Amino acid sequence: MKKLIILAISIVLMPGLLAQEGSFAEVNGVKLYYEIQGEGDAILLLHGHTMTHDMWSPWVDELSKNNRVISVDTRGHGQSTTTEDEFSFKASAIDFYGLLDELKIDKFSAMGFSGGAMALLHMATMDTTRIQSLILIGSAPYFQPVAREWLAGLTYEKIAIDNPSWIDYMNAVQPGGEDQIRLLLKYYNQMSDSYTDLNFTAPYLSTINCPTLIISGDEDPIISVDIALELFNSIPESSLWIVPKLGHAVPQKETKVGALFTETIVDFFNKK
Repeated sequence: MKKLIILAISIVLMPGLLAQEGSFAEVNGVKLYYEIQGEGDAILLLHGHTMTHDMWSPWVDELSKNNRVISVDTRGHGQSTTTEDEFSFKASAIDFYGLLDELKIDKFSAMGFSGGAMALLHMATMDTTRIQSLILIGSAPYFQPVAREWLAGLTYEKIAIDNPSWIDYMNAVQPGGEDQIRLLLKYYNQMSDSYTDLNFTAPYLSTINCPTLIISGDEDPIISVDIALELFNSIPESSLWIVPKLGHAVPQKETKVGALFTETIVDFFNKK
């Protein structure tokens, strides 16, 4: 049964930066860095663009109590390598399936934020048999004009002036420093002119047949509530949680809504 969930509490994103020893897997010509914690059914965690697997560190302990949690750096991000001067969510999705195949994981659940969630749309429609449950946060089936304008305008120099804390964050998690950050921002700029990589129609989304929780902020400046509703209306077995006063972010764990977010995702995956 479809559910529309509305919660009125303000929240911001505060990614965790916790170190843990991980491993590398060679897939599709790149080396993907990943970490695994816990035992049980597999849960794949995919971060947003310009972020790394560390964004999920505040929730790994809870999720791994009953599950095998795999968090991975997308190609070109963090410690993962890249061979391309271009980026696509579809290529990332193929990478992630390659990693899961290397780990001999067939069935799995998954959660993604922003770009990670968009890669999951590719994964869920490429193969409708492997994903058991899905959480999409700040996701979109295509870019609206406002998002394209935002993507086109992102430069290192502009961010350094307008949002220096973002530069500080990227420097903390991207070991390649300014060169790596500039490449990731170049990928953003390329997305503004791409109309094929992220172009999911309602009939295509309707093939996703696993329980899906869609989470979106009503103050997201990049992805509107209408887009979240479009995903909700297109994916058959979906629920929608609209979080008022939330931007393009994952709820901060140390808040009331963050506690509810933690409880919600843990319960959702444990009921798969």
